[in-house]
Amino acid sequence: MTTPRSPWTYPAVWRFVRHFLEMVLVMLLGMMILGPAESVALDPLGWQAVLAVPELGALVMATNMTVPMAAWMRYRRHGWAATGAMAAAMYLPFVVLFLPLRLGMLTPAEMLVGGHLLMLPAMAVAMLLHRAEYLGHPAHNDRCP
Repeated sequence: MTTPRSPWTYPAVWRFVRHFLEMVLVMLLGMMILGPAESVALDPLGWQAVLAVPELGALVMATNMTVPMAAWMRYRRHGWAATGAMAAAMYLPFVVLFLPLRLGMLTPAEMLVGGHLLMLPAMAVAMLLHRAEYLGHPAHNDRCP
């Protein structure tokens, strides 16, 4: 009797790690490109007042990271469930810090830093929940070298 081979081979682990790093890069690009673009387009309409509310500013920043990340994942042929889980990983870290922020336990800056730091393990959890897609799912391997 043979034991089944683990899906965690070196090439599969590299694809997993590479995808994680790609997501971080795409999210950073989203913040760098979409943030200024939205300001140019919306500042004349009072956008700065929206961003001055810490929770709204955090959600806008999460959206600026999520939109390009989701587009990249769909380009790489990830399913909607994996894309949705990764999108949730962008928002949930901020949302869980809203209560400590409102209770005065965190400053707005600490909430933003904490949300970004919590986002990394949240992304890893989202990826592990859909690990077949990141370890070598045949539907997107032609776009995931």
